[in-house]
Amino acid sequence: MPESVDNKTVFTLLEVSRSIQKTIADRYKSLYWIKAEMNKLNHYTHSGHCYPELLEKNDGRVVAEMRSILWKMDYQRINRQFLEVLGEPLRDGITVLMQAGISYDPLYGFSLKIVDIDPTFVLGELEREKKEAIRLLKEEGLYDANKQLPFPLIPKRLAIVSVETSKGLSDFYKIIKGNPWGYKIETTLYPALLQGDKSIASIINQLSNIAEKIEEFDAVAIIRGGGGEVGLSSYNNYLLAKAIAMFPIPVLTGIGHSTNETVSEMVAYKNAITPSELADFLLQKFHNFSIPTDKAKERLLRAVREQFVQNEQQLKQLAQAITWNSKAVFLTERNKLSHFGIHMQLYSKNLIKDEKSKLVHIEQKLGLLSPIHILKRGFSIVRKNGKAVQHVNQVELEDLLEIQVEDGILQSKVVNKEQYGK
Repeated sequence: MPESVDNKTVFTLLEVSRSIQKTIADRYKSLYWIKAEMNKLNHYTHSGHCYPELLEKNDGRVVAEMRSILWKMDYQRINRQFLEVLGEPLRDGITVLMQAGISYDPLYGFSLKIVDIDPTFVLGELEREKKEAIRLLKEEGLYDANKQLPFPLIPKRLAIVSVETSKGLSDFYKIIKGNPWGYKIETTLYPALLQGDKSIASIINQLSNIAEKIEEFDAVAIIRGGGGEVGLSSYNNYLLAKAIAMFPIPVLTGIGHSTNETVSEMVAYKNAITPSELADFLLQKFHNFSIPTDKAKERLLRAVREQFVQNEQQLKQLAQAITWNSKAVFLTERNKLSHFGIHMQLYSKNLIKDEKSKLVHIEQKLGLLSPIHILKRGFSIVRKNGKAVQHVNQVELEDLLEIQVEDGILQSKVVNKEQYGK
């Protein structure tokens, strides 16, 4: 009961809470179908109960949020339905249509008590998101962008977006690395989450990292080990599909399922149903190059062997012809060499005689040009510091000069300079 304090009616917090509880119980007596995003399931294995966090977003902004309760028995029943209809359990990050009662507890506040979730609604939501992503990509002209890229003749360098512990990745490596033809494919793993809402940002981030080293790779492969439709919902996301469609080199997908192709697979250069099929696709590219090359090699070797045989026969015939004619040729050539030797002896003697006469004549001329002969003819040589003086401007007044005449050397000092005009 309320009490009076200074003529004021005062209620305790518990009284207010119970009043709210009674009002809500009287007002919301029925069960209601409610659509919301299950941000987190919060399943506690020790009790079996779930405490889902429910959200509603508008343009990416949270506009409503509420706690909820899903008791163990209801969770087990709903989870079986999801496995039967979707092939996957109830999980985080999906929009659901649930039947719930509205309640208020003085200690825990407002909450929704979930009694049922429609798995077919989840399928419908996924399909709607998928169609919207396809529509946007086609309007922007991106739907076939990656498919139109040229594919390398031999895809030797492969960037892989996957989880290191993925069974699908293990199957892929087993086929690639164990191929009996010895084909070598260099692989670089970029680890990423492959399921749930967080996988979208994780895969896009790794694609961005690969794009920074784009010159190091021939193609990108997104590899996942398989799963049901709900687990693949992130691959229908518009932003992820757009990142794949716009990627500058071919993107290959092997995400392990055989029905309901996702948007990411639709826009990728190549979609393989399983990682193993993707490995076979890459090895086939090596086959397509190797087989014609091997055939060309065989044709070349065959042609070379035939040419060797033909040349060997020709050499044998030539050897026989040389043997038959070698004696006659030898005698003829010996006679020619003998006559040539006699002619060369006579020619050499005459040539040496002529050259000797020329050398004597040149020696006489050089003797006339000798400085000694020039000095005898009344000329002299003037030197300054050991170097011959040829021009007036090479000396200064008071310089000491050496003058060489026929029979000795004179020393003089410059007392006057007079230069003749040119």
